[in-house]
Amino acid sequence: MASLEEKIGSLLRQRGLTLGVVESATGGLISHRLTNVPGSSDYYKGSVTAYSNEAKVKVVGVKAETIDQYGAVSSQVAEEMADGGRKVLGVDICLADTGIAGPSGATP
Repeated sequence: MASLEEKIGSLLRQRGLTLGVVESATGGLISHRLTNVPGSSDYYKGSVTAYSNEAKVKVVGVKAETIDQYGAVSSQVAEEMADGGRKVLGVDICLADTGIAGPSGATP
């Protein structure tokens, strides 16, 4: 049975689409899994690991106001990460994640 990342790759190839990733909480794990698929360079173009808020703002283009208003772990920030990553990486589709990784990272 094909893995999820193999299925994703197959769908992207069939549709002629490219993929990029902006990761925060996963720290590069999504990109690692995607690039373990032979031939992934056909569709996978790269990633940004924007773990800090500063990287989210300066590298990916998330608005500081969005982080201040909604928090770094919000759907609004994830959406801006994906939008910025699509532009920065020049891809058709950009996945983004944000979240709290670990038992002691929570903020209000």
